Formats: sequence, C-alpha cells, structure tokens
Amino acid sequence: MKPASFDYVLAEYLDEALDVLANEGSDARIIAGGQSLMPMLNMRLAKPKTLVDIMQVSELARIERKAGIVTIGAAVRQAALLDWAGLGESLRLAALALPWTGHVQTRSRGTVCGSIAHADPSAELPLVVCALDGEVLLRSARRRRRVAARDFFTGMMATTRADDELIEAVTFPADQRRCAFREVARRHGDFAIVACAAVTKGDGVRLAVGGVADMPVARDFPYLEASALDDALNAFAYDLDARDDVHATARYRRDLVRMIGRDLVREVLQ
Repeated sequence: MKPASFDYVLAEYLDEALDVLANEGSDARIIAGGQSLMPMLNMRLAKPKTLVDIMQVSELARIERKAGIVTIGAAVRQAALLDWAGLGESLRLAALALPWTGHVQTRSRGTVCGSIAHADPSAELPLVVCALDGEVLLRSARRRRRVAARDFFTGMMATTRADDELIEAVTFPADQRRCAFREVARRHGDFAIVACAAVTKGDGVRLAVGGVADMPVARDFPYLEASALDDALNAFAYDLDARDDVHATARYRRDLVRMIGRDLVREVLQ
C-alpha cells in the first residue's frame, strides 16, 4: 500500500517545527528516523495532513553529559548513540539493550526519541528509560515541560504528549550502578516477547519488564533471597496481566518474567 497524501515540511529550525504543530495539532506528525511511522503511513494506520521532518534541526542532534545527566536529542539516531564513546561508562544499560533494538539497518535510521515517542510496549528503549528513572523533555510553542518516564507512558502506544508537543530530548542519570539486560524474541532484532532490565538501587534492585503489559513496568524490590525473591517475582508476573497472543501464551510470559527476573536480580546483586 501507499500512504495517503500529505504535505511535507523540512524544518531547519526548532521554532519552525513547533509553529506547524501549534497550527495543525493532531493533523501534523513529527518524522525523524521514520522506522515506526513509515509502516503506519503505508498501511494507512496514520493519515496526517502534514509531516514535519526534524532531522535538519542541529540543536536536536546532541548527546551530552553534564552534571551527572546524559541528554539525548530528538535527532540522535540509535546507531549514533551506540557509537558514542561515553556510552559504556555513562549508560551501561543502554549499551546492553541497543544491540537488541531492531537491526543494523533500522538503527542507522531510527532515533532514540522516536522509539520512546512510539511507545511500543515490546521496544527496548522505553524499557531502558523506565528502568533508569529517565525523563522526557516535551516542548511546544507555548511551553516546555519535563515528564518522568513512569508518568510518560499511559498505555499501548499511548503517552502524555499533547498534539502540539514534540519530544525535544530524553535525559538519563549517568549510570554508575550495576545493571543487566535480557530478552527473548523469535529472532534477534524482533520485538521482544519478554524483555527485562535490572538495576541496583540504594536499598535493593529495580526490575523493569517490557513485552507483557501494555507499557513497560518497573518495580523496586528490597534485598530478597531464595523463596522470598521467587514469591515477589511471581506476584509481579501476575500483576502484569499477561495475555495470550500469536507470539506466546500468558503462562509462557509469566514464566519468563520469573526466570529471567531471578537471574538478573542475582546477577546485579553479586
């Protein structure tokens, strides 16, 4: 199929993109890497009147670490973040998850913020931003606001972003904690059937799970061992409300959460 007709705006400045969003609201869509949006356009699941391309806006193409915070702009491609020299030191969890994000070809085009904006519950980057207590920086012609990752995702491919807003950047605390990541998919690079990330916290560990609920979910656990840890993971797995689909049964997903969760928690607490 081919997309429905639309107008195309190649923005050179951020204000230009924001003005289009302010004037057209839900009739306009931002396009950056296009790896999620283009299939939706071709299948006519999305029919915007105007596409606003932000990849020429230089101020959105930054990766910087300042005062213990890593900021990744909306025009930063996934491949660029994977090649960033500071990735292994500053964002260890992202370094573990990015090789599982799509394929070389899609990472060379897809953007970090684009994946988070798309909010697929099986995608790796929304899981990472939740696990690390990241923030999403939203901007419109009227205002700027910061939204914690735990509040940004609201459901299946749904977020708190307003129609006149774009994601200007995402921020992460520079990651000096122990972390681990693992996922199960039909093939490497496919969307995860279950993906888990574990990060140590001052008084325990955070376990984040994607691919089960309709958005990534994180839960903090105190230091637990043996049957106490198994019981906590079992309760978490059931709280995610897994359902059968063409890829896996609910029981299989719950089993993966319990098994992978136990391994990752033990790994980061060693």
